[in-house]
Amino acid sequence: MKAIVVGSGAGGAVAARELAQNGFDVTVLEAGKTFKPFTRHLNMVEPLRRAGLLGSEKNISRIFPYMDVRRSERDLVLVRGISTGGSTNISCGNMVRAERGLKEIGLDLTPEFEELEKTVGVKPFPKKRWRPLTRKMFESAKDLGLKPEPTPKAVEARLCTSCGLCEMGCSTGARWDSRRFLEDAVNLGSMLYTSSPVQKVVIENGHAKGVVVKSGHSNRVIHGDIVVLAAGGIGTAQILKNSGLSAEDHLWVDIVLTLGGVSKGAKQLKEPPMAWYTEQEGYILSPYLDMLSHLFHKPWRSVSLNDRVGVMIKMADVEEGSVSAEGSVHKNISSIDRNKIDVAVSHAKEIMESSGVSGPFIKGMYNGGHLGGTVPLKIEDVPSMKPSWLPEGLWVADLSLAPRSQGLPTILLTSALALRVARKIVQNKG
Repeated sequence: MKAIVVGSGAGGAVAARELAQNGFDVTVLEAGKTFKPFTRHLNMVEPLRRAGLLGSEKNISRIFPYMDVRRSERDLVLVRGISTGGSTNISCGNMVRAERGLKEIGLDLTPEFEELEKTVGVKPFPKKRWRPLTRKMFESAKDLGLKPEPTPKAVEARLCTSCGLCEMGCSTGARWDSRRFLEDAVNLGSMLYTSSPVQKVVIENGHAKGVVVKSGHSNRVIHGDIVVLAAGGIGTAQILKNSGLSAEDHLWVDIVLTLGGVSKGAKQLKEPPMAWYTEQEGYILSPYLDMLSHLFHKPWRSVSLNDRVGVMIKMADVEEGSVSAEGSVHKNISSIDRNKIDVAVSHAKEIMESSGVSGPFIKGMYNGGHLGGTVPLKIEDVPSMKPSWLPEGLWVADLSLAPRSQGLPTILLTSALALRVARKIVQNKG
């Protein structure tokens, strides 16, 4: 049986690997190119940054072409990884069990979480290698009653050089990304095609029969018995709408805002980002130097990379964004989101001030990179792991299935959803 998997990130690679292990003839279609990590020194762009010559965040593609950046409104930037490995390549390697909204629909992914954690090798980054200020902020968060804990990570400390550029690709192989599962799938006989953006699903008599792929200036059809969409909350929704199918206007993005402060010689970049986190009501706080804000946010321009300190707020946002068939995205920061952010910012400032970080405390860019909710599972869908309105043979295996914004790292959730979906496909074949 031939299966077409669209996307090679946390969802697509997991699904492809599982299907290949169970005898499927798998074809993986990735819109982007083969990923290569960023290996240049950021100091090369510092003079341009200070002079404001880097322009807007859209110019990140000149430095790092695998990161797709767009504004969904004046204040909010959305970030996607477009390459083999998808957004796992531009992640911090955090593997937290994000489960917000799953209990309400009767979905328990504990078995998948446990299996993936064991397979990937999840553990915190050693405290002895945290920067002094990171340790100090951890203790300050404890003293403030915020109950911080080390972040479970898919990072092999032995190989990590503490370059701090996890989100621009790991050049040493210390951080796990989904290319490892993709390689397993290829070794099992799967075919991988890059630069192959899928336009729509071919549907005949209520059954998915393949996909239309853009090839140069023309299109071609690839036939299959099963089509698995794992192109993320934006990509999957766009393909569905182009296919004459529905996608719900409930896009969520896990809004991120980093509060910037100053500490001379902090060198916060000289460690993996987000070494610890504290989970509060609908958001987390974590030490993090936001490179988008550092490079492109004008209010941050006056402080050097060595002296900039950041505490990230990652927040569960209101699920009310939309994606069009043409790929345009409409997602605002609601008044509810802004009120929650204000509370979180006050906690972030408290942590930094208690740790000796000085002002001016300046907000970075609002951005979101966890894109989900456009094909949300309902209670009645959980037994099959397939929204009932999808045609026969068409499945979704990415964060689109998660009905609620998480305010947490979501790679583990995406992978667990895809693993459950792939195993349902295998069961149906039997």
